[in-house]
Amino acid sequence: MSPLLQSVGAAHTKILSLGAARGDTVVSNEDVAGPIDSSDEWIRQRTGIIERRRSSASQAAIDLALEASNEAIAKAGIDPTEIGAVIVATISNPVQTPSLAALLADRVGATPAAAYDISAACAGYTYGIAQADALVRAGSANYVLVVGAEKLSDFAKPDDRSISFLLGDGAGAAIVGPSDEVGIGPSVWGSDGSKWDAVGMDRPVREAFDDPEGEFPTLRQDGQTVFRWAVWEMAKVAKEALDVSGVSVEELTAFVPHQANMRIIDEFAKQLKLPESVLIARDIETTGNTSAASIPLAMHRLLQEHPEASGGLALQIGFGAGLVFGAQVVKLP
Repeated sequence: MSPLLQSVGAAHTKILSLGAARGDTVVSNEDVAGPIDSSDEWIRQRTGIIERRRSSASQAAIDLALEASNEAIAKAGIDPTEIGAVIVATISNPVQTPSLAALLADRVGATPAAAYDISAACAGYTYGIAQADALVRAGSANYVLVVGAEKLSDFAKPDDRSISFLLGDGAGAAIVGPSDEVGIGPSVWGSDGSKWDAVGMDRPVREAFDDPEGEFPTLRQDGQTVFRWAVWEMAKVAKEALDVSGVSVEELTAFVPHQANMRIIDEFAKQLKLPESVLIARDIETTGNTSAASIPLAMHRLLQEHPEASGGLALQIGFGAGLVFGAQVVKLP
């Protein structure tokens, strides 16, 4: 057989380790309620959020990504030079180009690893895990650093009642590498562009250039459309991810959905008929919605609080602007 046709990748992959970083400032419901003419009680009832973590002016998205990545690399016990690719899922890179991933690769010492960003909003981390799994199995990289990093507070308008009070800042990182057994199940991912305008920026960047006030585009959403889609359509995706992995809900140790809204998380649990034994990540309560960072942050916290869950199976699912979605069953590091 020609050397070009020989398989050089790993038979299976797994998440070797996780790292996390949250914004350095605690922002209470009282802090955000005034501009939206709301209250702590209303925010708690509608979202389950008690407080959210946001970054000060001195803490950028790259700083969050670097902190989370350094932890993940150290826990994996690998040298940064062994990383063959750096994938950053983000919608809050402060520049259109170059990528946050290229800067991160340099900061962690992974140069000349391939580096690129993913713009898949709250599904970005699951997209990154899908690609890392494929890269390692194809032999294109021995190890892949996957990061969800967001400083959403830069794109939150204080008086926006649709989404801004939900948003937090943080980064979650994972090292994906070879495994002797399946550690990342088949990915179920896709999109529904017919709902393209349900959540996203409130206007094109080009318009900001022509605005005499110079106001930059910020995030907004049609809450009811997103809620209905997330609850009903994403439950089907979650079930499909279980089916293609050959895993039943009874075999799950944990459920780690995108931390969009506590009501969505609770409805998910009902739709999936999760047994009481399944741990459910609820990091949104004190971190807020951190888009692409929310799943790794939530999984990291769940393992801190329940170290006995290590090695168990977790269903993770992300969904957001696009509308896009992605889900996998993974073995907890």
